[in-house]
Amino acid sequence: MSQKRRSPAVCIPRPLVRLYGAQGCSLCARAGSQLERLQSELAFDLEEVDITGVDELEARYREWLPVVEIDGERAFVYFVDEAAFRRKVSQSPTL
Repeated sequence: MSQKRRSPAVCIPRPLVRLYGAQGCSLCARAGSQLERLQSELAFDLEEVDITGVDELEARYREWLPVVEIDGERAFVYFVDEAAFRRKVSQSPTL
């Protein structure tokens, strides 16, 4: 009887998408909904960061909200272009 060999588990890194937003920001809420919908279609991790009241983050991001980064690189401000997002995530170096 032959033994079947198992392949070792392979951990494929997924792109990290970070959404910077603030309380009461309707554009941020819209971007968050888009990203959640896209996450069910594409393989990426989503982290939402509320900058409200955090002086350093407020200074860096407030005028650009929402800000979307892919693997630490700024990808979108103000709105998410879904076609461009799909392209950027598929070209992420973590894939």
